[in-house]
Amino acid sequence: MAATGSEQTGSKAFYVSTPIYYVNDAPHLGHAYTTVAGDVLSRWHRQRGEKVWYLTGTDEHGQKIMRTAEANGVSPQEWCDRLVEEAWKPLWEHLDIANDDFIRTTEQRHTDRVREFVQDLYDRGEIYQGGYEGPYCVGCEEYKTTGELLDGEGDFAGQKLCPIHKKPVEMLKEENYFFKLSEYGPKLLEHYEANPGFIQPESARNEVVNFVRQGLEDLSISRSTFDWGVKVPWDDKHVIYVWIDALLNYATAVGYGTDQARFEGTFPADVHLVGKDILRFHAVIWPAMLMANGLPLPGRIAANGWLMVGGEKMSKSNLTGISPQQLTEHFGVDAYRWYFLRAIAFGQDGSFSWEDFTARYTSELANDYGNLASRVAAMIGKYFGGELPEATAHGEAEDAIVAGLEKAVATADERIGEELDFSGGIAAVFEFIKQVNGYLTEQEPWKVAKDKSDEGQARLATILRTAAEALRACAVLLNPVMPESSQKLWESLGAEPHLGPLAEQRVPDAAKWNQLATGSTVTKGAVLFPRLPEPKE
Repeated sequence: MAATGSEQTGSKAFYVSTPIYYVNDAPHLGHAYTTVAGDVLSRWHRQRGEKVWYLTGTDEHGQKIMRTAEANGVSPQEWCDRLVEEAWKPLWEHLDIANDDFIRTTEQRHTDRVREFVQDLYDRGEIYQGGYEGPYCVGCEEYKTTGELLDGEGDFAGQKLCPIHKKPVEMLKEENYFFKLSEYGPKLLEHYEANPGFIQPESARNEVVNFVRQGLEDLSISRSTFDWGVKVPWDDKHVIYVWIDALLNYATAVGYGTDQARFEGTFPADVHLVGKDILRFHAVIWPAMLMANGLPLPGRIAANGWLMVGGEKMSKSNLTGISPQQLTEHFGVDAYRWYFLRAIAFGQDGSFSWEDFTARYTSELANDYGNLASRVAAMIGKYFGGELPEATAHGEAEDAIVAGLEKAVATADERIGEELDFSGGIAAVFEFIKQVNGYLTEQEPWKVAKDKSDEGQARLATILRTAAEALRACAVLLNPVMPESSQKLWESLGAEPHLGPLAEQRVPDAAKWNQLATGSTVTKGAVLFPRLPEPKE
């Protein structure tokens, strides 16, 4: 995962983050969904020519990690090291995630700064000592209110369950330190009102606003019943609450307390991508912490929905976890990256099925897009010896393709780059691909090729040049989503010697017509999206 941030200087980076993920187990499709979304968003902004910083990482403290490590007969640090190096980082490399940094909350660059931040809050009078008793979910690492608990049934009859993990909560009583979160309710509501796009989607925003309007309680920010965490700087009998520790990764990873110039050139995040089950931590606690310490707030908190299989949220605890590698082995990495963002509207729950993935792959990737690339390259090879011809008979049909491309570029840029509507942006590109396929069907270059007159050959050249130009633009627009196949198409079109590397092509310029160099060598490479193998039983 090589650093890929732009070399531009003098402007704030477009800063995107995923949540940092608990390392109590290997990553599943839900984790990969958010990380791929962040990668596509980051790559899109890079191809706008912006300076970008993309952060992901792992959350390695807390009671849940400690218990998982104990159950596996190793220390918490050994458990975290094993999972990060053997499961998390390898998966992001496998999925072609171009993150600029990977932060681990057990790293000293993080833990030292967490202690400083919490000490600052304490010195400002934002933290006080007190006691607390209540139902606690270890899975969420969070105290619950009695009103949100579920009544257990079957083996859990007579017990109260966490609404997310469907497991019994524990009653905890301990002396803790508290952050004066209750004082920040009015300030948060004022910020939500002044910045309606701060929390997305709107349903998530409404949920948070209603929650804050009911009144906030002060937040217990330390634990004294276990010791796997960052020590409270003024009282080492306590460790800092794992969520306070975790949220601060967004600051510590970009120079908080160590590199002020870098910090000011990156922080705050423009987009925090989070799962909806951790939305309140990011949209309530995190901005309140920043307000209390006089730091700027992020641009927006975007909550994605849950991936569902058989009506159940995809997670290890619900036994619906599917390894991303199971899908990439069958469909390929590019198709994997494409499918979830294409098939599921970001911010809403979505159901996964092999059947839907197979149908979309076959229809859109193999038949519409891959077949178009193969046909155009083959015809240029057959009729023009593999040299890209010049278009000298441009007419109304070609004008329609140019207009279609301009619309696709504008729509995709707005949907993906601004609205985080990945599905809508990808759909706009594939609508254009359908238009180009329709253009070839109507123009019938295989029939025009039989006309050996100058006029006929000029028409044939124009049709194939038009299709090649369309594919050139598709390679640029789909590069953030499917970098491997886009690079293959770029090479097939012979674009790099004249236009330069694909990653340096700018999204806004993709609609500029006639960029490919006449006479460039067009080759029919391997099929971009081959027929799928029969699924293994």
